[in-house]
Amino acid sequence: MREYIDVTGKTEDEAIKNALEQLGLDRDDVSVEILERAKSGFLGLGSCPAKVRVSYGPEEEEEVIAPAPVKEEKPRKQEKKIEKTAEKTEKKVEQAEKKSEKKEAAPAQEMASAPAEELGEEVNDEKAQAIRAFLSGLLEQMESSAEIRIYLPEKGRYKVILVGDNLGALIGRRGETLDAIQQLTSYSVNRTGSRVRVQLDAEGYRDKREQSLQRLAHKVAAKVVKYHRSVTLEPMNAYERHVIHTALQDTAGVTTYSTGVDPNRRVIVAYDRDKK
Repeated sequence: MREYIDVTGKTEDEAIKNALEQLGLDRDDVSVEILERAKSGFLGLGSCPAKVRVSYGPEEEEEVIAPAPVKEEKPRKQEKKIEKTAEKTEKKVEQAEKKSEKKEAAPAQEMASAPAEELGEEVNDEKAQAIRAFLSGLLEQMESSAEIRIYLPEKGRYKVILVGDNLGALIGRRGETLDAIQQLTSYSVNRTGSRVRVQLDAEGYRDKREQSLQRLAHKVAAKVVKYHRSVTLEPMNAYERHVIHTALQDTAGVTTYSTGVDPNRRVIVAYDRDKK
């Protein structure tokens, strides 16, 4: 059995943050169940804090919980069916992403105007200059002519948009190249001075990937609830695992946790009979 603690906070996010601080763990190491949502009340009266249950610790081996009787269908047959369904779902998501990238590729002028509307004016402060200098040199070595646009949607977080044609090589398979460039840029600009977050995107890949992961999460969760079986997803980076955890944190009948070590750390979507 996994251990758990119940923690309160003014909001659900604050309660989760309080629990993680108490445990000394990351969000990726625990599963979260919302027990009570925060209520503001009227003029401060009748308000109540949010309450969450955070489970942690080693997970037992996946357990087969017998579903409602199915005519002459053995558990192993159900397991194979679930595994095949999960594999097909992942392949469909990949295919949908590739088609979406081809269909939704926009001219550079359109790509340049979209971020400006959402993120405001470009910035050119000291950190932005460091980001631009590093990326310009790196893109030159990669023989890419992508244009660099830098925004500051909130203090301490820089949003970098690469604009141009045929940026697939900069994105890479499932965003692996984009993640690597982002990590290198972040390391370069944070070697000295105050630390900032650098988020790199190209051709709207991040939003499309997040939507694909959310669809995958809900499809797998439906299978887990139906067959009372845990499903292990493909290896994902920390951000993508966070997307899965967040997408399913309020889903009845399932809980999520991660297992393994990077770069092969995976999310497991498990059946939870107590989470209704």
